[in-house]
Amino acid sequence: MFRFANPNMLYLLLIVLLMICIYIVKCYFQRKKLRLFGNPDLLIHLMPDYSFVRPHVKFGLTILALIFLVFALAQPQFGTRKQTENRQGVEAIFVLDVSNSMRATDVSPSRLENAKMMLSKLIDEMTDDKIGLIIFAGDAYVQMPLSADNVSAKMFLKTINPGSVPVPGTAIGAAIDMAVRSFGNIEKQDIGRSIILITDGENHEDDAVEAARKASEYGINVNVVGVGSVAGSPIPVPHSTDFWRDENGQVVVSALNEQMCKQVAVAGDGIFVRATNSNSALRALTSEIDKMQKGEIDTFSYSDYDDKFYILAWIVLTLLIVELLILERQNRWLKKFKWFER
Repeated sequence: MFRFANPNMLYLLLIVLLMICIYIVKCYFQRKKLRLFGNPDLLIHLMPDYSFVRPHVKFGLTILALIFLVFALAQPQFGTRKQTENRQGVEAIFVLDVSNSMRATDVSPSRLENAKMMLSKLIDEMTDDKIGLIIFAGDAYVQMPLSADNVSAKMFLKTINPGSVPVPGTAIGAAIDMAVRSFGNIEKQDIGRSIILITDGENHEDDAVEAARKASEYGINVNVVGVGSVAGSPIPVPHSTDFWRDENGQVVVSALNEQMCKQVAVAGDGIFVRATNSNSALRALTSEIDKMQKGEIDTFSYSDYDDKFYILAWIVLTLLIVELLILERQNRWLKKFKWFER
């Protein structure tokens, strides 16, 4: 198989073609001027050391060198170079709370944005692992199934906002149950599996502790990251300077339910950490993931093109050296070999 890695460079051949046209026109006018002095066949005898062929040979070598140089710049690639890569890692599914309470700003810039920044850094650390992403509010949705594609995970993460789940509420238990099902074969025990739940703990829909306990029975631990402060914070209304209010018109203050978060972590045989503006939660989660059993994630077998531009580079160098060694005038010592006819 053959291809050019930078085929746009081949347009430079048009410049080479232009140079050839200019040289032909130049030779025509030179020949025309020479005829003003007499018959060129007779004038040859008046210039015994001058060669009419050598300049053309030198120009031809220069043009050939430029052509090969353009091909070298286009990076010709021949055949393929096959490589196999084995990866050992864990499987982790991030379960992210996107309910309205995650708009609160008791952690900067907001609970949700703080959680997204932490997850983005964690994804960067998990280069050898498979990760998935589930978002939830009153219902849960798989944003990205388990995959080794960390780049796509970060792209999905950027698009998440409190409006990503149309159903209001906070159903942590349903989100944990969906994460367990997303692992596929839940009887598989040869690789570490973890659910990383990021929430402010305001669960109003189901039994999150029981869901975490069931996950741990399948060997899936549930680590909980609590986002927010115990003191709480009002929830900004989007596109407004006001805050969410209850039916009595009182400003709603959302606080981190640390006790419930800890209960979920204990039931899920995981850890509980508070998300702050420091990297303490990130370090704790990374340490916990490092302790998990590593298994074979994927065996990658891929082909790569083998660059051959250096071959053309050597040809260019050789042609330029030969061009420099050829003189425009005949060499008297070499003249007897008659390598170039007039």
